[in-house]
Amino acid sequence: MHLYIAYKNYSSWSLRPWIAMKVAGIPFDETLLPFYHDDSLKTFAEVEGLPAKVPVLKDQGRTIWDSLAILEYLADQYPEAKLWPSDPTLKALARCATAEMHSGFMALRGEFPMNCRTNVTVAPSEATQKDLQRLAKIWADFSQQQKPEGDFLCGHFTIVDAMYSAVMWRVTGYNLPVSEEFDRWAKAMLALPAMQEWLTASKAESWSVAQYDKVAGI
Repeated sequence: MHLYIAYKNYSSWSLRPWIAMKVAGIPFDETLLPFYHDDSLKTFAEVEGLPAKVPVLKDQGRTIWDSLAILEYLADQYPEAKLWPSDPTLKALARCATAEMHSGFMALRGEFPMNCRTNVTVAPSEATQKDLQRLAKIWADFSQQQKPEGDFLCGHFTIVDAMYSAVMWRVTGYNLPVSEEFDRWAKAMLALPAMQEWLTASKAESWSVAQYDKVAGI
């Protein structure tokens, strides 16, 4: 398997399949395409006949683009990884929350870009406050479920945790208030060896994207 991603410091969509594959122990090679600083992504997209976006997963002659499509493909290819919970009720909730992340939270995502190198306090707009309240409701819904022991939304790490991994960086990086349940989950996510590996790599990157760093006051 080969995963094509962008900047580890900024690319929220790249993080999602990457962290899932690492936590699940799925072996893969990776190529980083720093599209703000060279033409590598444009060239890759032209060769592959794809939109100039990442992530992209190539496996056994197959090309899968879009983070959620990649995660679903991994769940099918590696059922032993249990990337979805087995309980039907919990799985339905996880799928709903995953789909909502894929298409929603536009204020939060637009106002607070992922930036793993930042730790500042920025007051959210009214629209983002509504997104944060929605996050608190989702986490409360998961906390009320009968589920296995564990610090993640379904007990053990699943696709829904991967899909909200970039939200974790947004909330912690800009010190945004959500809920105690969210904070406990965020600590578990940060403690993952895979997440620490991602953070170390993001801090080592020399690239800077001004439009994202400006929000963080860098």
